Amino acid sequence: MSFALAVGAALPASAEPGGCLKYGAAGAVGGHVVHHGVLGAAGGCATGMYVRHRYRKQQRKDAAAYRAEHAHDADGSPADAPRQP
Repeated sequence: MSFALAVGAALPASAEPGGCLKYGAAGAVGGHVVHHGVLGAAGGCATGMYVRHRYRKQQRKDAAAYRAEHAHDADGSPADAPRQP
């Protein structure tokens, strides 16, 4: 037990949504309750893939906006600063 805690503590935390496996497992449990486990797993997996895609797309958009806002030339001046001759 303590080994599992030590290994879990050493791994970096991820804030990324679960994806197919996590949502699929939750969907399978929910589907099992109403006697449609496979259908619930498939629906959960599709939902997980969509949520992760949407999250990653937003991350790319945010990163591009950050890079555009903080773009600097090689001399350290902002990209939109006037040039000195």
